[in-house]
Amino acid sequence: MILFLPPEVKAHATSCRRFDFFKICRQRAGIFTDPVMTQPLIVLASSSPFRRELLERLKISFVTASPDVDERALPGENPQQTALRLSVDKAQALATQYPDALIIGSDQLACLDGKVFGKPGTHANAVRQLQEMRGRTVNFFTGLCLYNARTGQAQVRGIPTLVTFRDLDDEEIENYLIREQPYHCAGSAKSEGLGIALIARMEGEDPNALIGLPLIALCDLLRQEGVRIL
Repeated sequence: MILFLPPEVKAHATSCRRFDFFKICRQRAGIFTDPVMTQPLIVLASSSPFRRELLERLKISFVTASPDVDERALPGENPQQTALRLSVDKAQALATQYPDALIIGSDQLACLDGKVFGKPGTHANAVRQLQEMRGRTVNFFTGLCLYNARTGQAQVRGIPTLVTFRDLDDEEIENYLIREQPYHCAGSAKSEGLGIALIARMEGEDPNALIGLPLIALCDLLRQEGVRIL
């Protein structure tokens, strides 16, 4: 039996194939949601797949780009000031590339007794971090910035998350690091993965902040720029 499709059905099938083709192209270009005919462009100033996955939950169109920023603290800065400044620096670093965009910058530092626990980089550093933090409560402070590159306006928020670590023994620390290898996570605590087993308790206004992008605060900042989430 030969089935003849009406022209409008054929056109729909063709447009679907085209849609799939353009969807693949967008993903390869770093665009991770379907296009919505709204302006301005939203840019996530981060190469982190975890921040990208968090932003995807809002079902808005965005692109990602990696800012070139020196993440070292300035003399006299406390950890909270550093995280806030870096969130702004990361967003503003992309303003020339995206002059009409809303750019999201975020930075996180783990703080304990005034000491900063950044990205460990190596296994040995991660062991030392977790040994020092076990049984203690650590402030994972996240700086968030939404920068309007067209107007030059920056909205900035600071979101603390207090994390109490279990009193881990050395074997638990070693097993965790071998399996998770969280050497690019502040404080070696990859809470979106096996790192959740390190934690006894968390206190904060947004569970997403610990992963690196406070969505509750971000939704508020986007609304103030006229971006409708719902």
